[in-house]
Amino acid sequence: MTDKELWSRFSTEKGIRDCEYSAWCFGSEPDLLAQLVLEGTKTATASAYPLYKIEDEELPQVGEYSVILDSKDNAICIIQTKKVYVIPFNEVSSEHAYKEGEGDRSLEFWRRVHQDFFSKFLEEVGLTFCTDMEVVCEEFEVVYTL
Repeated sequence: MTDKELWSRFSTEKGIRDCEYSAWCFGSEPDLLAQLVLEGTKTATASAYPLYKIEDEELPQVGEYSVILDSKDNAICIIQTKKVYVIPFNEVSSEHAYKEGEGDRSLEFWRRVHQDFFSKFLEEVGLTFCTDMEVVCEEFEVVYTL
């Protein structure tokens, strides 16, 4: 199912009119991470703030909807953003790491995986990762599945 088809079902069932949404997949393991979202294990995500500035992209906003896609662009579910904040990488809490639901859900695992992930994408645009780099932390909940 496409993001448009899933959004049409959701918006029709919920009576939502004139509301935009975004459609995207999670970083390095979109299928695994989408499954964690469906299971309720993953209720948060984080992204490198400098990439928003470079791409002139707005930060996520509370109340926004997103259609989560798998690696083949199939629509998996719809989430709604509940909380957004920007914080230095080295100040991300163990609570946030746990909500991201990856690995053993520890802060140490989160830092290792995200440092590697952020470093790769920052290097592609000529930037270098540093531990005080700002990170966009987002919390969400699943509002629609098939």
